[in-house]
Amino acid sequence: MGSMEVAANHKPHAVCLPFPYQGHIKPLLKFAKLLHHRGIRITFVNTEYNHRRFLKSLGPNTLDGFKDFRFETIPDGLPPSDSADSTQDIYDICDAIQNNLLAPFQSLLAKLNAVAASNNTPPVTSIVSDGFMSFSITAAEELGLPIVLFFPTAACGFMGFKHYRALAEKGFTPLKDERYLSNGYLDTVIDWIPGMKDIRLRDLPTFLRTTNPNDSAFSLTSEATERAHKASAVVIHTFEALEQDILDAISSMIPHLYPIGPLQLLINQIEEDPLKSVGYSLWKEEAECIPWLDTKAPNSVVYVNFGSVVVMTPEHLVEFGWGLANSKHHFLWVIRPDLVIGESAILPPEFVAETKERCLIAGWCPQEEVLNHPSVGGFLTHSGWNSTIESVTAGVPMLSWPFFAEQQTNCWYTCNGLGTGMEIDNDVKRDEVEKLVTELMEGEKGKKMKRKANEWKKIAEEATGPHGSSIKNLDFVVNNVLQGKY
Repeated sequence: MGSMEVAANHKPHAVCLPFPYQGHIKPLLKFAKLLHHRGIRITFVNTEYNHRRFLKSLGPNTLDGFKDFRFETIPDGLPPSDSADSTQDIYDICDAIQNNLLAPFQSLLAKLNAVAASNNTPPVTSIVSDGFMSFSITAAEELGLPIVLFFPTAACGFMGFKHYRALAEKGFTPLKDERYLSNGYLDTVIDWIPGMKDIRLRDLPTFLRTTNPNDSAFSLTSEATERAHKASAVVIHTFEALEQDILDAISSMIPHLYPIGPLQLLINQIEEDPLKSVGYSLWKEEAECIPWLDTKAPNSVVYVNFGSVVVMTPEHLVEFGWGLANSKHHFLWVIRPDLVIGESAILPPEFVAETKERCLIAGWCPQEEVLNHPSVGGFLTHSGWNSTIESVTAGVPMLSWPFFAEQQTNCWYTCNGLGTGMEIDNDVKRDEVEKLVTELMEGEKGKKMKRKANEWKKIAEEATGPHGSSIKNLDFVVNNVLQGKY
């Protein structure tokens, strides 16, 4: 065997396993690209359902032919979806993760190692898994492999999930009945979560708002954060200066914690990226957004996108629409085909006539390119963490309408910790939307938020600079956890 063959056979080989949602696949795929750039062979594992969606979005051969970066699939065990292009139900996915996925994942690892043995390619030397796919810890332990758990959440969201068990033990959850959702109970202040002073129940991740003591989303997220200490390393998609107090509190529980982010700023440093054509979106992006923005004045456009999971009623869609229209500002609004519950998203003809010179509606768009466009001055968002950290990276202030999971916690931290956000009431009314959009784009509070957003943008750039905390943490995880473990 020649020396080149020996070197190829001994190349570290990480199997990357995302939680099967768009908002989890995107950041782990970015993290995998960074690992690949540092010399690690990658096998990226999607569910069969999401792999089909990727190919539909990106093109049938776009995931083939990359050196040392391959895609594989495992079945999720769920019945076929009514729609081939929508996000699967969170409770179905949680049940699948807890009951269906370990065995096919173990079979895939065995197959990869068998292939490696037969054709002299690297065997699997580590697992890099979404932290909420915690069955991967079992798979890693059985093979004696190091495992990196990657949480695509904020530290504040992680900390909220990690305190679910304590909240249950203290009797805060499950709720006694549905009335507790609306009788003021959720305004109860929780003053004992480290780094999250005076947070309310309503600001914590929403799976605690259940009356079911066996709620699968509650148990999955609680168990995942409780088991995290078993990993060789835990990576959270944030950076030290952004959430210092909360990260310090988590580090006291999980010493091998490595905040690494914003990932896109690290990706931007790859000068000739062989994986640049590998996109992140399960929906086809509409590039005509950018030429439209090119015709608009700096900081004049409100960008509206509620992410990949949020759904709303037809009434809320109309209230948002008229609130934006009445603000008289230009706006780019992403309306997914499945945004409105149970039907197509239809806006009244009067709205279309009123806004035709000021509005562009798209089904999906290249969000980071949009947020970094000079014409975008504000972001109406659901406060998913990808959207939040992308907004921080671009220096754009936010209006938040959080929907579920830890989006409420992200919103709380954006408004109270970062000073770059304002929250819209859950029961949307056009007058409030108009008022807050106007404040965001013209008011004194909006100007103050913009200044804070620009400060955080600079700090994010420092974190990913040559001597930044995120670069140091990435190098440590690669050199001390993932390299040479074979």
